[in-house]
Amino acid sequence: MSAPRIKPLCGPFAWTAAELDQNSGWSVVLHADELACLDSALDVVMSRQIAWSSLTKSQFPLPELSQKLEAISNELEDGCGMVCLRGISPERYTADELRTLWYGLCLHLGIPVYQNSQGQLLREICNEGEGVGKRYGQMTSGDGVFLSSRARTASTAELRFHTDRADIVGLLCVGRAKSGGETRIASSVTVHNEMIRRRPALATLLYAPIFRSRLGEEQGGGQMFYPLPVFGCREGKFTSHYSRTYVEAAQLLPEVPTMMDEQWVALDLLAELADEHCVESVFEPGDIQFLNNHVIYHARRPFIDDEESGYKRNLMRIWLCPPGNRVLPEDHAPLWR
Repeated sequence: MSAPRIKPLCGPFAWTAAELDQNSGWSVVLHADELACLDSALDVVMSRQIAWSSLTKSQFPLPELSQKLEAISNELEDGCGMVCLRGISPERYTADELRTLWYGLCLHLGIPVYQNSQGQLLREICNEGEGVGKRYGQMTSGDGVFLSSRARTASTAELRFHTDRADIVGLLCVGRAKSGGETRIASSVTVHNEMIRRRPALATLLYAPIFRSRLGEEQGGGQMFYPLPVFGCREGKFTSHYSRTYVEAAQLLPEVPTMMDEQWVALDLLAELADEHCVESVFEPGDIQFLNNHVIYHARRPFIDDEESGYKRNLMRIWLCPPGNRVLPEDHAPLWR
């Protein structure tokens, strides 16, 4: 493995929590004229009875937001890799209107991609109660029932630091939990750099393929497992794909080689560094979060709903492929092809 491939990377995407406080580009507020522009586009679409799922960018023009949307795109690809957008009030809209507004806005940041084999373009991330393992994937191990990542997402449980299978993930908060559910964000580039500084041999291991399971994988695939590095770099652009759940699930398959102890140590250090360098916040209704999965890890604290009191954590998720996005390393093809 060549040395340049595992050198620390510099740039705005390699941020710490303290540095993020000094950067205002990732925190964006929609003003009255911009919200009026959104409402105007929505009114036209609703009057024409255009289904949100068949909406095109040209059918949802947002001239008042063009500069702000361009700045958001630049921040996601060439800045810190995350944007928090505020100003929308979900309670002003019906469920269909909110979906249409959200989808129409996101069309200006990229092409929506399917989140599962059923062709789902928007997915509500909320507690779906009992039986999520049977619906979304589970395995039986010596320690009991092992839930897929997708099943865990549909519960109140904690979600460890991970990336989604898309260039950009957008999350619109429709409702908040009674308690808990804080979102946690960390720069995967900072995690990478710190790992090189502390344990360079472990960082090198994560540039090599590690087997992942397709258990509950939202886009499906052929074979039940595939090799994929955690870290990669091509043409000066970094990418990381990480979800420990998929790695652990692969180790339950008899065909998959047993991981070396050093690989587990490397993943432990990755999680430790993400926890050390993350920022944490509470999603409020109307808050929007856009994340570049190539340079950002995200996680969720466990939460408690109280629907009788009107508290139910619900995020509307979209996956986007932006124009002109980074070229990925060839050994990441099993995931991104």
